[in-house]
Amino acid sequence: MSTLNITEITNWVVDLIDVRKTYRRKVQALRGVNIQVGRGEVFGLLGPNGAGKSTLVKIMMTVIRPDRALGTVLGRPIGHRQKIGRMGYLPENHRYPGYLTGIQLLDFYAALARVRKTERTRLTTAWLERVGMKEWGGTRIREYSKGMMQRLGLAQALMNDPELLVLDEPTDGVDPVGRREIRNLLLELKKQGKTIFLNSHLLSELELICDRVAILKEGLVARQGPLRDLTDRILGYRVRVTGDVSAMAAKVAALGGRVEDGQIALASEDPRKVNEVIDVLRAGQVLIESVEPRRLSLEEVFVEVLGEGGRVGGVR
Repeated sequence: MSTLNITEITNWVVDLIDVRKTYRRKVQALRGVNIQVGRGEVFGLLGPNGAGKSTLVKIMMTVIRPDRALGTVLGRPIGHRQKIGRMGYLPENHRYPGYLTGIQLLDFYAALARVRKTERTRLTTAWLERVGMKEWGGTRIREYSKGMMQRLGLAQALMNDPELLVLDEPTDGVDPVGRREIRNLLLELKKQGKTIFLNSHLLSELELICDRVAILKEGLVARQGPLRDLTDRILGYRVRVTGDVSAMAAKVAALGGRVEDGQIALASEDPRKVNEVIDVLRAGQVLIESVEPRRLSLEEVFVEVLGEGGRVGGVR
């Protein structure tokens, strides 16, 4: 493994350079990945199964050894012992001893992170309540559902009050209400100044909370940047109206629009077309409620990057 001894202060909480990993049978999981995560932001790592997302996360957390990995995490080389202690980690498909209770598990992991006993007791109670598991703290983990395990895992990752929170599929198996609660918690942590690194396949969830994202494809970063920049493209417009516009459907269609559910959908980036549609509606004395641009979604960016129907190789 090749590493770079970097000790200077950096503005990036995570600054990974040329990360490479090849598994047995010559499977190239990562082929030179560069990732940068700013302080106090929520960063989303995207990619199809096999793109190398979990491999990259495990290298950051020193679970596996890279062939080559330059750069820093929390301002020190990857694997720096002191900085590892300032990180919280929720692995994908984590497994906890079923004979332990939730309280015992949190106490155990906090002890590993060298949290004082008196503080462990307070934090255990506080985090179990915050993740909605207060009533289940004394129950053995073998009786937990998948969603409850995810909540407990998130509490575990927060017991050491980390600067950097690394979450691998944190809402896997969690119902929609639970996903919203986890999302709200992550936004609270962001307001407190924590940096959050998310690996998830739920693009709609990431789109709601991420400041920046990177899309992995076949072991390389295919696209990276602020979410607002990646999705800053108008695909069309939607005109909301009051009243019956069915009589104008033919004129609207001639301008490239269509009437659906009392609204006008216009698949054009040209604002002049919108004005022409508005002129038709006004001539028909239709009340216009709003005109809204339809921007590129994260899912559409993802599909665009991968290419529809394209085959992606590598390992996850």
